Amino acid sequence: MRREVDIRQQEEELRTLAGAILQEARRGGASAAEVSVSQDIGLTLKVRKGELETVEFNADRGFDISVHNGRRTGAASTSDSSEDAIRETVARALDIARHTQEDPCNGLADPALLARRLPDLDLFHPIPLDTEVATAAAQACEAAGFSHDRRIVNSEGAEASSSQSCTVYANSHGFMGSYATTSQSLSCVLIAEDGNGMQRDYWYSADRNPKALEVPEQIGRTAAQRTVARLSPRKIATGEHPVLYDPQTARSLARHVIAALSGGPLYRKASFLLDSLGAEVASRQLRLFEQPLLPGRFGSAAFDGDGVVTAEKAFIDAGAVRSYALSAYSGRRLGLPTTGNAGGVHNLRLEGKTTPAEALFKEMGRGLYVTDLMGQGVNQVTGDYSRGAAGFWVENGEVQYPVHEVTIAANLKDILRRIVATGDDHDQRGNVIAPSVLIERMTVAGGA
Repeated sequence: MRREVDIRQQEEELRTLAGAILQEARRGGASAAEVSVSQDIGLTLKVRKGELETVEFNADRGFDISVHNGRRTGAASTSDSSEDAIRETVARALDIARHTQEDPCNGLADPALLARRLPDLDLFHPIPLDTEVATAAAQACEAAGFSHDRRIVNSEGAEASSSQSCTVYANSHGFMGSYATTSQSLSCVLIAEDGNGMQRDYWYSADRNPKALEVPEQIGRTAAQRTVARLSPRKIATGEHPVLYDPQTARSLARHVIAALSGGPLYRKASFLLDSLGAEVASRQLRLFEQPLLPGRFGSAAFDGDGVVTAEKAFIDAGAVRSYALSAYSGRRLGLPTTGNAGGVHNLRLEGKTTPAEALFKEMGRGLYVTDLMGQGVNQVTGDYSRGAAGFWVENGEVQYPVHEVTIAANLKDILRRIVATGDDHDQRGNVIAPSVLIERMTVAGGA
């Protein structure tokens, strides 16, 4: 089955609908209003052991409407774009606004901060939603994994996904911005077995441009290599050791930090980085920053969820907090200006003292190389951190054997201060871009 879709053809329709919603809100007596419109069309399928297991086409449209009655706000949403549905949804939002409590921090972003220039960020690379092509790619990916090593005995499947999306944001200050995006991905999860049991691992490739994806066979081979490498894991003795996060697990550290620097936890006083603006909280080599205008990247956007222009900024630089991540509302709650981060950050990047990735093992000497994390043992209020982990034990700067049933623990404040080096191997697949990160020491509970 093949579907030719170009969601850009519907972008003008979505803009027209957004304008109609704002007009309806004004007619209903709103002092201000804003609307977010999104449309997504996509194909996801899964192959397991060579057979097509599931196929899903999706076509979703949604409208999130917020109206302001002075400092009272009401919000409602609908997936129905008919005139009657829009009229009813706006009326519902207006009714909610009449009954909610006043909040002096409610309201649209300052008009002077709204994006005026909307550059083309190269986010749209459409291809037909073709079941046969996607199935062949998933089958080739999984087959390459099976043929790579006889110890690959099973599969949780190879999954191919392709989607197109369009987003429109408009408000009664006269701002209307829109952009279309595409997303392509291919992944494979494999299971290996030897005399000591079974292990699983995976690999994937993702990009906005299908031409930038790894070839299916390489994805399958990498998944197989990672899976086989985990066979016959050992336990290790509990102690304090250096810990090296690979790029995929290091992204979680960046996420924990930016969550603690975000407006909601800060104004609720539920962050371990509360009142940290200007304070040194990390190793002086550490830099955490965003790059919203990178062409072709997953987190790129010229405006945020309030319509505020985005710009490159450092959240942490030379170990000190330089900025929080704030929307117009959370900024008002904190008595600070918005940072253009309504809806989140854009291409968040972690950097430190860059060392070739292979040299990080020599610098660590002896310790734990983490390639997988389990559990959610992170307290964002206190910074206490304890997570299940798996990976490899390193001696004399070289990987010795796989390990499992490990717990790594510390406080995030200490982890940030103990970062001694980062790699040159940034993982670009997503909105959070991180390299390998070497922590001077953490408690490693091995259960041996």
